[in-house]
Amino acid sequence: MNEEHQGDAVHSQPEELSKRWRPLPAIERRVLGVLVEKAKTVPSSYPMTLNAIVTGCNQKSNRDPVMELTEEVVERALDNLRQMGAVGIVQGVGRVDKYRHYLYEWLGVNKEELAIIAELLLRGPQTEGELRAHASRMDPIPDLPTLRQHLDSLKEKGLIIDLTPPGRGHVVAHNLYPEPELARLKQRYSAVAVREPSVSASDAPESSATFSDVPGPVASSPEVEELRQELNELKQTVAGILQELATIKKELGLNGES
Repeated sequence: MNEEHQGDAVHSQPEELSKRWRPLPAIERRVLGVLVEKAKTVPSSYPMTLNAIVTGCNQKSNRDPVMELTEEVVERALDNLRQMGAVGIVQGVGRVDKYRHYLYEWLGVNKEELAIIAELLLRGPQTEGELRAHASRMDPIPDLPTLRQHLDSLKEKGLIIDLTPPGRGHVVAHNLYPEPELARLKQRYSAVAVREPSVSASDAPESSATFSDVPGPVASSPEVEELRQELNELKQTVAGILQELATIKKELGLNGES
């Protein structure tokens, strides 16, 4: 069964699942991104076992930042997502539990929109050109105008935000970040935009629409700023993991341990 047919099965879920999305910590975002990615790119391996999800979360390609999550941490994230109605369990061969997502209803999106959200969940904020190229490995998005139509739809649903003004190097992100993390993200990109104002789409030459698909030498910020952004993203990931560990310790009564 391919992912699209499984998507049809999702539509049999209760209608109240729709538009129930909420901000999620980094690990739960990674888990959802992996479930969508594998459903679309390797449908024969979907639904997924816990071990396969852990492997997908920790893989080094198509991930930013790279994580090293344990089965326990991923299983806890899956349990939380199940309680929200975003993930479900199906019985696999040999009574092995397998997991699937219910994001078509949970987010209220179509297949191309879900591919876009999944890429943002897996890699973080991206330029429009990067996002089109990355999301197209899941579902075809032939050009930037098509991508922008999907982005407009996602913005209307509150799922996508702009981090920099429209124009060359325009950066977007999903809106599933918790508020403190989202505030830091907006502040970082706002500082970049103030230092180097972008060219608006109306002012740009006609040929810019062709080449804006290519990040090039990162006209929107210097290389040092890129490195600083990567460092900040790593810090956010570590903070998310530490938060998960703190929760686990609290539930196990290990607060006094270092």
